[in-house]
Amino acid sequence: MNVNKDLFENMPVHRSVMKMALPTVLSMLAVVVYNMTDTFFVGQTGDPFQVAAVSLCNPVFMFVMAFSSIFGVGGSSAISRALGAGDLRRGSQISAFCFYCCLALGAVVTIVFWLCMPTILKLIGSSENTYGFAKQYLTWTCVFIIVLVFSNSMPNIIRSEGAAMHATLGMMTGIVTNIILDPIFITTLKLGCAGASIATGIGNLFTCMYFLIYLNVKKGKTVLSFRPSDFKAGDGIAKEVITVGLPSGCNNMLQSSAFILFNNFLASYGDMAVAAMGVSMRACSLVIMTQGGVAIGTQPLISYCYGARKMDRLKSILRFAMACTLTIGIVLSGLYFIFSRQIIQLFVDDEEVIRYGVTILRVTLISTPILGVLFCCMNALQGMKRAVLSFIVSISRQGLLFLPSVLILNAVFGFYGLISATVVADYLSIILAGLMFIYAYRKEKRKFEAEAELAARS
Repeated sequence: MNVNKDLFENMPVHRSVMKMALPTVLSMLAVVVYNMTDTFFVGQTGDPFQVAAVSLCNPVFMFVMAFSSIFGVGGSSAISRALGAGDLRRGSQISAFCFYCCLALGAVVTIVFWLCMPTILKLIGSSENTYGFAKQYLTWTCVFIIVLVFSNSMPNIIRSEGAAMHATLGMMTGIVTNIILDPIFITTLKLGCAGASIATGIGNLFTCMYFLIYLNVKKGKTVLSFRPSDFKAGDGIAKEVITVGLPSGCNNMLQSSAFILFNNFLASYGDMAVAAMGVSMRACSLVIMTQGGVAIGTQPLISYCYGARKMDRLKSILRFAMACTLTIGIVLSGLYFIFSRQIIQLFVDDEEVIRYGVTILRVTLISTPILGVLFCCMNALQGMKRAVLSFIVSISRQGLLFLPSVLILNAVFGFYGLISATVVADYLSIILAGLMFIYAYRKEKRKFEAEAELAARS
């Protein structure tokens, strides 16, 4: 079985991080490209209301992705710790548990979304102009929910044993398919935003096919298993996966809920403001997703080091990852600020949307340079089984800090206050996450040192 111990234990930190992070960053960049492609081709319809509808539906899509995070992030962290502790059998059981839970949960979410579609459309702030388009988009999203949950959890599971390149190739398969299908469904077949949703669903279906083929080819050479006989929820497996994955899932759910509320406030400034927010967020995702790719890519290394009690290496890995995210954040944010108008114009040609979009993008860029530090701290806390602390950071950024910022700043400063709420919440969350990690790291290191000293005496 492939455990890749040299990557996890012996390889120099910078090489180890690069080997895990670069493929993940590439996959995140591919995600950005296909998100931008969706927005670009929907924008080419010349209908800003369709762009606004896609923007309104984005939080719902994020909500679906939250379920992938529970078993993707939680499972990846648990598998890597099991490998670090030398328990390969447990790694197989965890992967099988995550596989079947994704399928079951995806089926439940599909049923709930179908039954609650009218309520969801009302909650996300659809107007008379955007309701029909938003309904088309979400209807096709529902068709592919099981596929979406499975395909977005698997890359994390694959990365758990060091196969970062295969995780990236699986994602790229779906993304390239999506990019090819976008102009066909959106423009040629004139399906508009519904075509964007169909293309995304089919792309994710191709990703699922890649991973299933990969696991079949690697049978006997990988710790990962999806045999029914390996499924096990007991022996602390369900608890370990869910307690670590739930903060990540809650983070996405809260982010989705927060942006639904945010879009409802933003809708009071008109549908063009909502469309501009969608465009600027898709554009800014290049900066955010690149930093997130570094953090996600290094999490298996952190989890393994924690399981193997190698806290000094864990700290070195995190420090190097943070330096990478800061460099990326500063460079990309600077370029985005300078060329903000040109970037927004790539997606839409409506002057009102462009004006709103440039303002929103430039305000958002105030916090993006250092967001990678937040992502690294959150992933490190998850890798160290500090689920409660990770959960606190998650609910603070997307709820306890963000929501009051939205309410207060919108009431006091109007539109400019509203779009600044994310920046305020980000900076406060970064401070909180840093303090949480320092506390957890010192406590865990003292515990391991005490255990080692006790073992030496005995």
